[in-house]
Amino acid sequence: MLLVLCDLAEEGKLAGALLRRDGDLVFRFSSYWKVVAPRRQTKPDISFPFYHLKSEGFWQALAADGRPATDRRAAVLAQMEAPFLVCLSHPKFRSLARRTLIAKYFQPHERAELYSLVELPVPPEDVIAADAVRFLPEKESGSQRDAKFAVRVLPAYDYTCALTSYRMLALNGKTALDAAHIHQLKLGGHNHPTNGIALAKTAHWLFDHGFWSIGDDFTILVAADRFDEAGDASHLLKPRAGHPILLPTSKHYWPARECLKWHRQQHGFETR
Repeated sequence: MLLVLCDLAEEGKLAGALLRRDGDLVFRFSSYWKVVAPRRQTKPDISFPFYHLKSEGFWQALAADGRPATDRRAAVLAQMEAPFLVCLSHPKFRSLARRTLIAKYFQPHERAELYSLVELPVPPEDVIAADAVRFLPEKESGSQRDAKFAVRVLPAYDYTCALTSYRMLALNGKTALDAAHIHQLKLGGHNHPTNGIALAKTAHWLFDHGFWSIGDDFTILVAADRFDEAGDASHLLKPRAGHPILLPTSKHYWPARECLKWHRQQHGFETR
């Protein structure tokens, strides 16, 4: 949970002292839980840390009416103390907090994976974690890679399809959106979030098969001569041509133009 708070602070999403236990929080928590899932017998349940952090002195677990929560199920809001928020606002504190949490509460092989997930080098003093790296596969597994990519791309787009503006995030952290690669991995693409875009599943399929692409000005390009379509106007692709895609609030996550160019060339929207 504390690792999630560091991520939210880094992305500028802890604007106030009041935090809501919503789908975004659950999604992020579940992404970290996958690291420890093999040694856990239970499914991820954010209600435990969300409620029990009240014992740490910087956190008050509240019910929906703003009163102190009497049990973990009722805790849907959290009031964070101002000094704690100030600490989270400093990059050096977040880096030290992440390193300390990972070193203290996780097993060696988990530490190595978590350092990678939060994009921190293995600290020299953490000898056990450094040794654990040697026993990890040289390449990340598909599930590890996809989880890391998704946890950066989907929140950046607020779980909203860049093509259709359809947003869906369940209260349990599940979403119908895909974190799609612009330049496909199997064809030489990378896992940086600027090679990603949030898409609903139909939009993702149409994108991967070259029925639409994205210009350098982030407008929608449609290969209208390659397909026929029918149905409700709001579901059609062709009328979207020339309209802008939905972009993340932070330019740090906007699609890289070199990735967009690759996609256009790969699918015949422009010559190489």
